[in-house]
Amino acid sequence: MPNITIDDKNYDLDSLSTEAKSQLQMIQICDQELGRIKAQLAIAQTARIAYSKALQEALSALPAGDTVKLN
Repeated sequence: MPNITIDDKNYDLDSLSTEAKSQLQMIQICDQELGRIKAQLAIAQTARIAYSKALQEALSALPAGDTVKLN
């Protein structure tokens, strides 16, 4: 009989109501989705850093005083 601890109380998973099991499953799905979103955020932050470095390199290659027009 598997147990789960919620708010410092142990519960037997087999004794939970269908509603409680459903809510627990939804919490697990939310946790998985949050993990996926955090991974996507890390990817986007890494890409942003790379783009920023590439922009700095591109700007440093310009002669001093030149103006860059961004669309």
